[in-house]
Amino acid sequence: MSGFERLGLAVLHRMDPEMAHGLSLRALRLGLVPLSGPVTSPRLATRIAGMDLQNPVGLAAGFDKNATALDALARAGFGFVEVGAATPLPQPGNPKPRLFRLAEDRAAINRFGFNNEGMQAIATRLAARPRSLPIGLNLGANKTSPDRSADFAHVLAHCGPHVDFATVNVSSPNTEKLRDLQGAEALAALLARVMEVRDGLARPVPVFLKIAPDLAPDDIAEIAEVAVGAGLSGIIATNTTLSREGLKSASRNEMGGLSGAPLFEKSTRVLAQLSQATQGRIPLIGVGGIASAEDAYAKIRAGASAVQLYTAMVYHGLGLAARIARGLDDCLARDGFASVADAVGTGRGDWL
Repeated sequence: MSGFERLGLAVLHRMDPEMAHGLSLRALRLGLVPLSGPVTSPRLATRIAGMDLQNPVGLAAGFDKNATALDALARAGFGFVEVGAATPLPQPGNPKPRLFRLAEDRAAINRFGFNNEGMQAIATRLAARPRSLPIGLNLGANKTSPDRSADFAHVLAHCGPHVDFATVNVSSPNTEKLRDLQGAEALAALLARVMEVRDGLARPVPVFLKIAPDLAPDDIAEIAEVAVGAGLSGIIATNTTLSREGLKSASRNEMGGLSGAPLFEKSTRVLAQLSQATQGRIPLIGVGGIASAEDAYAKIRAGASAVQLYTAMVYHGLGLAARIARGLDDCLARDGFASVADAVGTGRGDWL
């Protein structure tokens, strides 16, 4: 980490976490943050769901909810970027405070509740986005919607022409009863509506499903079958957890979803179980607790074709993406893999 990043993080960590998040995005928009530029190599080049990535290290949804810093994020060393979640109508989300740093645990708890400016504002920004790397949108549902399943399809219909992929997010713990949509019957019906809209786009885009880490093995297997049957292009494993096991920080009992280092083992086990259940029929994206190249490599060897970051940047800076990508290249070379694809799933048994 550079001295500039250390200084910036020290200043931000003296602020309220949500204020610091907003200031980080503003600094990116103003060009005040040093950016690495593209990071790639023959080993890192990855193809997933028809998309060509310079490297398999992506930005998870939630960092840039309203797609306001896309030009800068496209130059930050990521192989792909996901923005949102977007809902049909703007909504303020849950009352503040709703974001908590757990510095002792290298973690965070949030209960944002899909706060965003709505699909119209977000679509306008996506229409003017950079084309140098794949950019996708996390689809959400309004808290007060009478038909949440319809909301996902509505957002895709409006924003689909401006993105390279879309993610159905039924795994956030911060919208009441949203996770109920992970049940097989409800999920199949929801995905059918989304895929009908996707197929009607002038340029049909890959659709991913993001699942929770708090699932039993039988639930994971069931979701895998529904996703494959629906014709999805991939599954993202996982969202935040409701577990608080082993936490030390003062804010450990705050309500919301836990992300960061404590999620690594739990999310990687779910990823490996999902890899076993899908047997290569659908690509997986690993998320949860990644803070180093070795973490990213472990996710890939557990079954992920690509990975995403977010919370670790709170503690290691935006330059983390480029450092992980370069380190991942070294890991692949060290173990004799010619590509990311060659390493996918080679260590799955270690997590089962």
